[in-house]
Amino acid sequence: MRIVVLAGGIGGARFLRGLKAASPDSDITVIGNTGDDIHLFGLKVCPDLDTVMYTLGGGIHEEQGWGRADETFTVKEELAAYGVGPEWFGLGDRDFATHIVRTQMIAAGYPLSAVTEALCARWKPGVRLLPMTDDRVETHVLIDDPEAGAPAEGGEATGGGAAGRGGRRAVHFQEYWVRHRAAMPAHAVVPVGAEQAKPAPGVLDAIAEADLVLFPPSNPVVSIGTILAVPGIREAIADAGVPVVGLSPVIGGAPVRGMADKVLAAVGVESTAAAVAQHYGSGLLDGWLVDTADADAVEAVEAAGIRCRAVPLLMTDAESTAAMAREALALAGEVQA
Repeated sequence: MRIVVLAGGIGGARFLRGLKAASPDSDITVIGNTGDDIHLFGLKVCPDLDTVMYTLGGGIHEEQGWGRADETFTVKEELAAYGVGPEWFGLGDRDFATHIVRTQMIAAGYPLSAVTEALCARWKPGVRLLPMTDDRVETHVLIDDPEAGAPAEGGEATGGGAAGRGGRRAVHFQEYWVRHRAAMPAHAVVPVGAEQAKPAPGVLDAIAEADLVLFPPSNPVVSIGTILAVPGIREAIADAGVPVVGLSPVIGGAPVRGMADKVLAAVGVESTAAAVAQHYGSGLLDGWLVDTADADAVEAVEAAGIRCRAVPLLMTDAESTAAMAREALALAGEVQA
C-alpha cells in the first residue's frame, strides 16, 4: 500500500512511528511542514522535518518529543556569553550539526528536498520524507505587542505603527510558540510566501500515486494547514480519488498538546473535534477519527458528509499509537468499500 501522510512536528512524528508498526510493508511518503522553518545564527533550521527524521531514525529526545537525545548545550551557552541571541530558542550541540550541514548544502546550490534526502541517508527513517516545498515559507502570527503598553482606561492606544502603544505586530511562529508559549491570543496566522511557493519535487507525484492519504493529529492550522496552503497540494489530494482520513488533534474541546486552540480561534474555528473536521471539509476529508471522549461529535461530522468513528486517540505508548493507525487504515477501507 502506498500511503501519503501530511505531518507537522511531534504529533505527526509519533503517529508515523505507529503507522510503520501497524503497516510495516507499506510504502510511506511524508510531506513535511516547512512553515515552522527559521533562520538562526546564520543557519536554516527545519524543526518539523528534523522531528520526523530524528523520531523515526531513533535519535529523538523521547521525553520532550523534539531535539536530540543525550544533548548538550555548550555552543548555546558560549553564544549567550558573547551576547548573541536569541536565547529563547535552544539549539543543542548535536542538533547544530544537522543545521550546519543543511545550510552548507543549500549555500552550495542544493534544494531543500535534496538536502533532506541526504540527511535522511544517515538516519534511515524508513519513510520517504519530502518538504512541502523547496521555496521559503514562514508562518507568522499576529499578536498584541507584548512590549507595548495598554491604552489608558477610557482612552485610545497611541504610538506609531504596529509597535505603538497598545498595537499589534506579526512574529514568527517559533517566537509565538517557543518564546511566548502562546500565552496571548493569535489574531491571524499567515503562511508568508505560501502563495508563491511550488510543491517540492515528488510531492504531487506521491499524492497522485497514493492508495491512501492520512492527516495525523498534527496542528490543523500551522502544520497541516500550512502544507495545504501551498498551491496545488490541496487540489491534488482532493482530486486523487483515494480515501483521505484524518485523526482529531482535539480531545474534549482542548488540544492534546500545543496551541491548536489559539490558532484555530485565529481562523474562526472552534476547538472541537467536529469543528476541525468541518474546517477541512467533505471536499477534502472522507473519514475522521475522534476520541471516545468526543463520541457525541460523530453525528455532526457525518452530517457534514464525512464518515466518522470514535476510538481512543491518546498516543500514550507505542501500542496505543499503532492501534490508532490501524483504526485509520480500517476507516479508509470502510470509506473505499
